[in-house]
Amino acid sequence: MNLKIDHKSKMPLHIQVEELLRELISQPAYQNGSFLPKEVELANRLGVSRNTIRQATNKLEYEGLLARKKGVGTKVAQRQLSTSLQDWQSFTKEMSKRGIATSNLLLTLEKVQADEKMAGFFNIPVNTPVCKLSKLKGVEGEPIVYFESYFHPRIILTESDDLNRPLYQLLSEKFDIIVVRSSEHISALMAGSVAKKLQVDPKDPVLFRERFVYDPGDRPVEYNIGYYRSDKFTYSIEIRSEP
Repeated sequence: MNLKIDHKSKMPLHIQVEELLRELISQPAYQNGSFLPKEVELANRLGVSRNTIRQATNKLEYEGLLARKKGVGTKVAQRQLSTSLQDWQSFTKEMSKRGIATSNLLLTLEKVQADEKMAGFFNIPVNTPVCKLSKLKGVEGEPIVYFESYFHPRIILTESDDLNRPLYQLLSEKFDIIVVRSSEHISALMAGSVAKKLQVDPKDPVLFRERFVYDPGDRPVEYNIGYYRSDKFTYSIEIRSEP
């Protein structure tokens, strides 16, 4: 790509550089992960100062288009998925509404014994058998999040169920269970034992989310834990003040 700056233009130099960079990072090589030319190289090629280059790249970085790693270089930021805590639903359904197709890279169903946390939430004795549904969700074949769902003993899933369907749609159609409320707890921890599934290093950070799901009668339905790749996913929170 031919990079040129019009030094006679009334348009500020950093704006011109910004527009050139927008065109540059749309090129297949940079979309596929190649590093951008270094600041000093760009400055020399365009005949501008490094501060001008930095001003333009900072703008694109703030917009989430560029990712910069000190001592390594700058490249196009990988797209991050996001979810809102104001409108929770199944991951598949939420991503579908955003025009993002997800797939199950791993799906298993088994019976396990309820531990103390599950027993307390479901109000059942410890070691009561419950259904556990595990899903590794991905986009374009790349893992994004690993879920484990544990269900109240009244909910019995089987291998004959279409487990690829959005979870809450399945609960509604098979058990007439409508979920209306969830309590969420979010923290950060190291990938550890789920690193291999998410294709990250065990010491990489992941977002860990616990979800406690209830029906209209405030009866517990599902205890769900999710491990989200922090380089691929963000939680967004909207807070409104009282009038």
